[in-house]
Amino acid sequence: MPVPVPTPSAGCILVVDDVPANLELFAAFLVKDGYEVRTATGGEAALEIVQHDPPDVVLLDIVMPGLSGFEVCRQLKQSPATRLIPVVLVTALQERADRIRGIEAGADDFLTKPVNSHELRARVRSLVRLKRFTDELDSAEAVILSLALTVEARDRYTDGHCLRLSEYATALGRSLRLPDEDVAALRRGAFLHDLGKIGVPDAILLKPGPLTAEERAIMQEHPVVGERLCGELRVLRRVRPIVRSHHEHLDGSGYPDRLVATDVPLLAQIMGIVDCYDAVTTARPYKGAWPAERGFETLREEVRVGWRQHDLVEHFIELIRTGALEDLGWRVRPAYRG
Repeated sequence: MPVPVPTPSAGCILVVDDVPANLELFAAFLVKDGYEVRTATGGEAALEIVQHDPPDVVLLDIVMPGLSGFEVCRQLKQSPATRLIPVVLVTALQERADRIRGIEAGADDFLTKPVNSHELRARVRSLVRLKRFTDELDSAEAVILSLALTVEARDRYTDGHCLRLSEYATALGRSLRLPDEDVAALRRGAFLHDLGKIGVPDAILLKPGPLTAEERAIMQEHPVVGERLCGELRVLRRVRPIVRSHHEHLDGSGYPDRLVATDVPLLAQIMGIVDCYDAVTTARPYKGAWPAERGFETLREEVRVGWRQHDLVEHFIELIRTGALEDLGWRVRPAYRG
């Protein structure tokens, strides 16, 4: 006798309402469409459920004892682990001010009581599709980030390089008061900037001596390959210019596009500065780790020859000199203890 195969769930929906009859009604509507339905009678219980086993969609009553639906929604949207879960506020409140509060809390949609079953099911179907799409994007980004760390692991001399660049670049970005989106792009870009080196043979990547002209040409293809590997992922849209242009110089002598002056994206300039500093102050196959002052001298020399922007370099040097990065501990030990 064949073993019955369980029917896969269409998705998991968390319904939060302090009235048991409402929970039963919503569950009856949704189970028909194959959803797994979980319920909670208060905000605290809902947050605990989401923390341990995140659902695909949260249907959230606003007026409840303890935490209100507004506050539960706000906490879910403020946490990086749960902010992408769609939240629908379900309420009998009709005032425009209440909807504005819901929007400010981060709600993705609204349903008005009494709820129409067809509208409920249509909204949930749409939001589950959106959540699945978002999950696919997150998974794709995770794969690419893992691939980038695999590339780094090929070379024992660059162990921790991406992490240090992430800390340097985001600290500099915050100090420059860049938008949060740009700071996030710098964090991702630090891990992905050398992704294209996956296509560089070990004989070239790990060569202890100078590269030949042919080897250098192969090495200089890695920014283009890296940008291509980032593909069209929306979450990496701001990262792609960093990956492609972090080896560009302001005088047009860089690669791969020989960009000049302001044509070099600001985030790519930042990554180029911190990449250069880390290369100088950590051991590589062709040299030992040099002190921080040598890193500063190198960056200032690159300003003099027209490669770097003076104010960006001085701002970064000041961050190191003042100990603004000392909380990074061992991760930047060679850098700030010159």
